[in-house]
Amino acid sequence: MSDYFPPPPPEQPQPEHRPPVGAAAPSPWACPAPPPGKRRTGLIVTLAVGGGLVVAGATVALVHALMESVPDSIALPPERSDAPYSQPYGEEPYAEEPLHEETVEPVAPGPPAEGDVTVTTCTRDSLIGWPHADLKIVNNSGAPAAYIVSITFVDGDGSVVSDGIATTEEVAPGASVKVRAQGSGEVAAGTKCRIAEVDRHAL
Repeated sequence: MSDYFPPPPPEQPQPEHRPPVGAAAPSPWACPAPPPGKRRTGLIVTLAVGGGLVVAGATVALVHALMESVPDSIALPPERSDAPYSQPYGEEPYAEEPLHEETVEPVAPGPPAEGDVTVTTCTRDSLIGWPHADLKIVNNSGAPAAYIVSITFVDGDGSVVSDGIATTEEVAPGASVKVRAQGSGEVAAGTKCRIAEVDRHAL
């Protein structure tokens, strides 16, 4: 030791914090108590969270009460409106448009129309071999009429090999006209012409 430095003072015993009389001795594994400042901060946080939950619950209750107070006439859509195509199915059927009925032209009175047509010539074209029939139509009815005549061309065995149609405009009662029904396709010599159908329409 040096003569210039005095020796250090002896260590002073530290006072021990003893628990109060009758209290249980603290556990050596227990955490030390937090300082007073930290206890105050935890209390503030707890109060803030609790207050927020109370405010949220009050808001939810208020909204629920307002929704229940809304009348049913506002909350639900109207059952029926005047807008087009708003009619529910099953109540009243939509008005259906009437169907257009086909008009049938009246048939001129008098004897059967087949008696008005006569085949005057039944020939085969010498160049192309197509058949045709020249017809004479006499209106034997008592009213003006138009005619549609169907002709069939048959071979020697009676099989149809071609057909043709002849039409007329208005034919006065008792008057006559000449028309031709042209067949299509080449046919053999000796082909015959037959009247298949005659339509006479009164005008």
